[in-house]
Order: sequence, then C-alpha cells, then structure tokens
Amino acid sequence: MVADVRTAASKLAEIRPGHAVELRIIWCTAVQLGAGDQSTTHRRGTPGTVVEMDGETFLALVRGEMTWDEGLATHRVSASGAHCDLSDLFPLSSQDSQELL
Repeated sequence: MVADVRTAASKLAEIRPGHAVELRIIWCTAVQLGAGDQSTTHRRGTPGTVVEMDGETFLALVRGEMTWDEGLATHRVSASGAHCDLSDLFPLSSQDSQELL
C-alpha cells in the first residue's frame, strides 16, 4: 500500500506543482502541492495550508471510492488553510492511476 500511496502522491505533485499546500499521508509520505490558482508562493517551513489523511483514505480518494466531501464529513481528511480544498484532484483519472486501480 505504501508504494501505491507514494506513486499517487508523486503524480499529484506533478499535476499541481508548487509549495502552497502540504499533503501529509500519515505513515506513508508527504508532498507539497501548488494552490489551485497558482498565485500563492510559500518559501520556508510548513505551508499555511495542510491536508492530512491516512493511506487507506488517500487511496480511496484517488480511486473514486470516496469523495472529498465524504472524507471531510467523516473526519478521515483533516484540512486547514486557505487552499485546503483538493477536491478537484480526486479521483485521479484512470490514465494517471492505472497501476493503482
């Protein structure tokens, strides 16, 4: 599972490069992503926007087995900061997540 999480997280970082959002997948990996509008720049330390979840939740989002709103409502996703809505990234297209589906 950890390998799948790391692969998908790396793909998200390719899709939305930048340093405005820190996506932490507990016990697996963390990546920094750009803000959806690309106008935010973060240069040092932890970004003001942090999103956390476990690996199972992350893969469920990636595969479309859970929606972003469901993750928030069930507290499986913790998101804070101005750019914490990552709903447009999930699910990954089947082409982007072929090896994970």
